[in-house]
Amino acid sequence: MSLIVERRLLTDQAAELLRARIVSGEWEVGAKLPGETTLAAQLGIGRSTIREAVRTLAGLGMLESRQGAGVFLRSTTPPDQWPRVLEAEAILHVVEVRNAVEIEAARLAAQRRDAVDVAALRQALDGRTAAAHSGDAAFVDADIAVHRAVVDAAHNPVLSELFETFVPRLRAALIELIAVLDLHPHSQPDADEHRMLVDAIEAGDAEAAVRISRAHLDDMAAALRR
Repeated sequence: MSLIVERRLLTDQAAELLRARIVSGEWEVGAKLPGETTLAAQLGIGRSTIREAVRTLAGLGMLESRQGAGVFLRSTTPPDQWPRVLEAEAILHVVEVRNAVEIEAARLAAQRRDAVDVAALRQALDGRTAAAHSGDAAFVDADIAVHRAVVDAAHNPVLSELFETFVPRLRAALIELIAVLDLHPHSQPDADEHRMLVDAIEAGDAEAAVRISRAHLDDMAAALRR
């Protein structure tokens, strides 16, 4: 597993552990939480991971960081939108990893693809279209198949191995994404972007492939932050 993926997984876990302790009433509202070093030792993780977890909970209104004073508890009750916000935050972490993996894969695929790769990309694209009325999970699997074909076309075995390690987390995030954003697979979301990406790779246009891949992920992140 890559360091990027591992760090995001640890941050999510640390945020959830801290949230559970807050909800249990371990600290009163207004109380100062233990320092980063203490919390890191208690959870068996690094201080930087604790810092990111605190930032996540602060963004949800549960914690407050005061310059030079420490971290204080603002609320022991998750906000009404907690499930949606927490899911969106976790999906955003996945999107960040996708940026690190898939944009480079698109560039390499445009430079290295061969006829077999192009055929696989077209087949995966057709499969995505066909899966539009097959349910969320089937559509997500078909969507991932397109991105797997892009990664395979990059002809980098390490990148392919990294992507396969990431797929379970990616699949879960995409299924959550459909619910969080109330998407409807039968309407073929992002169909044009996927087609343009495959077209760019087939044409050997690495610059366009990167631009399309980045725009797709940026749009996804923007929708989650609304």
